[in-house]
Amino acid sequence: MNPRNVLILPGWQGSGPDHWQSRWERAYGYTRVTQHDWMRPLRGDWIARLEDVLLSCDEPAVLVAHSLGCQHVAAWAAHSRNTHLVKAALLVAPPDVEREELRAQLPSWSPVALGRLPFATRLFASSNDPFCSPERARQFAAAWGADLIDAGPRGHLNADSGLGDWPQAHEQLQQLMRDA
Repeated sequence: MNPRNVLILPGWQGSGPDHWQSRWERAYGYTRVTQHDWMRPLRGDWIARLEDVLLSCDEPAVLVAHSLGCQHVAAWAAHSRNTHLVKAALLVAPPDVEREELRAQLPSWSPVALGRLPFATRLFASSNDPFCSPERARQFAAAWGADLIDAGPRGHLNADSGLGDWPQAHEQLQQLMRDA
């Protein structure tokens, strides 16, 4: 698989230079899907941007989403007629955008798209993510048809979690690509 077709989907505010997504992008040549506005994300804009990028890929892509990027994948899949352009997805730390404090900050992201994703999916969740309870992460995994991987108490699974290059998750991504 062409590494350019592994698409990095950061969440709200993007992923900084120490985030595992940014490290993977630099180390493996994966492609970041940039958004017009990282601070005020609009679901429709993000869906349209992902659709445009996928239509330009030369083979089915693999999505690597963090945080709001996970909700982005689910929302895109619920609306797109081109889900065949995705081979697999690795979802990490989906936020519960229906929680009151998040709904106020991300109003266009509620309700959550809870349809089964039509491609192989693995979801990493932390047992102490401040934006999503373990129970809600299990609900997302079940609704999306994703294999759930418990990352333990690691916070929001971002740069602040001290994951570095996060080789365990990259191994899961490699396995997911082989299996899909």
